Amino acid sequence: MIVIIDYGMGNLMSVKNALDFLGLESKISSDEEEIRNANGLILPGVGAFPDAMDNIERLSLDKMIREEVAKNKPLIGICLGMQLLFENGFEGLERKGLGLLKGSIVKMKDDKKNNIKIPHIGWNNLIYNKKDELFNSIEEGKFVYYVHSYFVQDYNDEDLVAYSEYGENKIPGMVRCNNVMGAQFHPEKSGTVGLTILKNFGELIK
Repeated sequence: MIVIIDYGMGNLMSVKNALDFLGLESKISSDEEEIRNANGLILPGVGAFPDAMDNIERLSLDKMIREEVAKNKPLIGICLGMQLLFENGFEGLERKGLGLLKGSIVKMKDDKKNNIKIPHIGWNNLIYNKKDELFNSIEEGKFVYYVHSYFVQDYNDEDLVAYSEYGENKIPGMVRCNNVMGAQFHPEKSGTVGLTILKNFGELIK
């Protein structure tokens, strides 16, 4: 069972629908017992970093998530959910994140000379930094769907699985450190490639 963590901000149903399509058993929940009994966790997210962390802490989900990760439970964050995995966010104000991965979330650079506009919305191809089972059966260079204005910097290079280029910005698209994973893009909106990533995540939790 995969639990999609509900903290009041996220693309919950689109993730649930993708898992249903793949035949992966899942539920949307913020219930402590269900989160602790899950085989794997998905932390989705749409919106602002400070608001998301406020909600997570208000529901005491931060402590729960850290404890389950410490038990080696697989966790994948999606879009804002990935950003929350890191140490700090600088969206409007400095705000501590979950601190599961090294790095800070900062605003992307506007590049008017090359007609690069923020936010970064649309399809972009993935360049591999290292092999990972999440990308089993996926060739390098495939396109995924992004919607974001902020991205992670000062991360551990060994945590970087794949990235995309957008003007001067090197966007960490997928990160992983052991059982903690994150996708800056939206797998649930990335067609066959995204569904394959979610399917591979499902294989991890068996």
